[in-house]
Amino acid sequence: MAPTRRPSDGLLARVNFPLYAVDMLTSRHVLVAGGGGASKTGVANGFEIYEIYHNGQHFCAQEVVRHETGSNVVMNFAVRNDGRRSYLCAGQEAHCQMYFVNPRVVSEDGKEEISVTQETTKNAADSHINENGIRQRRPGGTSGVEDVAANGHVPAGEKTSSPKQDQNANIKRLLKFDIKAADSVQTDFLGNDPLQRVVRISPNGRIMATGGTDGHLRVWSFPQMLKTADMEAHSKEIDDIDISPDSKYIITISKDGQGLMWDIATSKKVFELKWATPEGSKYLFKRCRYGTIEAQRDKYRLFTITNPLGKVGKQRGFLQQWDCTNGKLRLAVGIDESLASLAVRDDGRFVAVGTMFSGSISMYIAFSLQRVLHIPNAHSMFVTGLQFLPVTNEEGPPISSDTEAAVLSISVDNKVCIHSLQHRRTMPAWLAVILIVVVLFGAFTLCSFLGL
Repeated sequence: MAPTRRPSDGLLARVNFPLYAVDMLTSRHVLVAGGGGASKTGVANGFEIYEIYHNGQHFCAQEVVRHETGSNVVMNFAVRNDGRRSYLCAGQEAHCQMYFVNPRVVSEDGKEEISVTQETTKNAADSHINENGIRQRRPGGTSGVEDVAANGHVPAGEKTSSPKQDQNANIKRLLKFDIKAADSVQTDFLGNDPLQRVVRISPNGRIMATGGTDGHLRVWSFPQMLKTADMEAHSKEIDDIDISPDSKYIITISKDGQGLMWDIATSKKVFELKWATPEGSKYLFKRCRYGTIEAQRDKYRLFTITNPLGKVGKQRGFLQQWDCTNGKLRLAVGIDESLASLAVRDDGRFVAVGTMFSGSISMYIAFSLQRVLHIPNAHSMFVTGLQFLPVTNEEGPPISSDTEAAVLSISVDNKVCIHSLQHRRTMPAWLAVILIVVVLFGAFTLCSFLGL
């Protein structure tokens, strides 16, 4: 049986609007988005950025910035960090609105500002947080302005070292983000009710892909947002898309029941995902994600979740793993509920799913689809988004903690939660060696006794 939630896991933050999308802005900052829509209900639309850290006992979140988007609810978005600033591409009705997210570091009173450079990130790993939530230097840590900027590695309220601190060691530096609207392009053109359903930015940062209610897959240059391809991919609206780790292929799933892989260079269909459904029932793909194998971008798997059509609650949903070379189903695991959300960790080791009705979260080993964590009723309503805390160093040092994996979840219940997997116990190497010696000695003794 999979272990249940750790006592320290659970609610990280609560906002005052329904949440629909979540992603990591930096290795330590999470961005959540949503809203109440265009109607005058008094429910805000926009997004919030939180810093996530571990205080030695549990994960904590501190709000860094809130940005409201007027009457435009943010249903989906994608982020790209180029090392000095981040690009945020948000789906707002039929358009994709780009925002520049520029980090800056100011003194606690807001009167003094220091510049943001890559040099400021070099000592990010030399700090830790004590049990009271106060970030301290590790023994042997070097001096210098730490944890900054484009990579966002200065937690709010953290003390940093700089030339001016030689004069005043008590100056505190706070990380802030300036958010500025940039270009906007229309990405969906369905009659009187166009809507962008999903946007993705390729791992190499060169292209953006969008899908919506008109069923077209559109590819754009990034960050210029100039359309380079327009494919009539599906007969019904596109529910989800993802771009392969090597930035060569795009997977699309739609309410027409199809899952299709596309070659970005040729704009041609590569194959369709097909599988033998239980009892010949009709199933629809809900979400799709690529995952690397051992963090290698040229080796990857494809994961999907699929739900029964018209028999919600009576048949199981499935988490599926596919062969990306031929579109064949490799593994599938049934789940006694329809599924709503899917996430794969950046190194490809773990997969997480969220359910439609009970608000439950489950985590699986990616290569075997063995469940290792189950959190029943994590939310009071369906899970709208999942995002693992990163473990690779592409955008700065990961958050240090005593967990093997941690996944963030959001819902229309306005909550941001975190769920972590403790390090699984393994047999020590010395004990394994002793057991091998004992077994071999026993086998040799038995053979000698039998005269073999």
